[in-house]
This record gives sequence, C-alpha cells and structure tokens, in this order.
Amino acid sequence: MPTVLDPDTALVLIDLQRGITAMSTVHPADEIVDRAARLAHAFRAHHLTVVAVRVAFSPDRGDVLRTRTAASGPAATRGPDWAELRPELEIGGDDLIITKRGWNAFYGTELDLQLRRRRITGIVLAGISTSIGVESTARAANERGYELTVVTDAVTDLVAGAHSNSLDVIFPRIAELATTEEVIAALDR
Repeated sequence: MPTVLDPDTALVLIDLQRGITAMSTVHPADEIVDRAARLAHAFRAHHLTVVAVRVAFSPDRGDVLRTRTAASGPAATRGPDWAELRPELEIGGDDLIITKRGWNAFYGTELDLQLRRRRITGIVLAGISTSIGVESTARAANERGYELTVVTDAVTDLVAGAHSNSLDVIFPRIAELATTEEVIAALDR
C-alpha cells in the first residue's frame, strides 16, 4: 500500500546536529543526514513545513535532567559546535528550529504550538536516535493526535537492539513506516 500523507504534514528532524552525528551509530550518521536533507528539500519544494529539533543545554548544565535512575548518555566532548545543526540540511529562514532539553521534542518546547498554528495534522519523523529522541517524540505526537510517518531508512541509533525494537515493535503501533523514496513519492502524488 502506498504511503499516505495528510496535505498539511511537516517534516520533523530529530537531533541531526554535529555532536550527535559524531557518535558511533548503527547506520552511518552521514547517510541519515543525507536522506534527511533529501526529505527537507522535497518538503520545501512542496511548500511544507520543515522543523529541525536539536538538543542543547545551558553552559552550567543546570537544565540537564538528573534523577536517581536517569542514565547518562555516552561520554562525548561537547565542543562549541555540538548543538549546531548539520549544514547539509540547509535549515533556513522558513524552517523552524526547536531546542529541547531532553528526549521528547514536544516536552517543554513550543513544537506543538508552532505545528498547530500552522494547522499541521501530520508529521514525518527522521533523525537520531531511533529509540530515544525519535521514539519519545513519536509517542508524544501520537498522544496529541498527529498522523505519523517514521522514515525507516532515515533513523538510526547507538544500539542495534534498541533501533530494531523501535522499528519492529513500537512504531508499527503508532505510525506508518516508509522509506525516504516512499515519502518523496507520496509528496509528488
């Protein structure tokens, strides 16, 4: 069955920033960024909203969630360009940039407000990491009633089993799954 997108669908790209894409992922991060850039180009060509979500924290890291059970992410040196979005995405003046402080792109951000003001009813998700930022955002989108598509070849994770669990168990219950080519074909129909 061909991929179906609502006429008012936005592309939401999760954490495609220098610091995250420099980590060791199951699939090469550069390939994920390239597919996301192709999707962004196609969405813009159809005058549809592109949203780039990044994760960043204040210099004192006082806004980092700290609970007894919260596991720290992989050790990574956070240089001055850590939260900088990858230039291949060509994020520009008509695109939205959302900065989050945790996993879920909806929690504590204006993402839902900005999408609803634009009368967005569908979301296409891509990015890193499948089981963390993408999955938590997908769950939140589903809870808010958005029609959701996850781009299976434009997501990756730090852990193969976690990536597979999201794609094989979680996403089929809350989203349509499609490849980059299938989403672009749906836009062109």
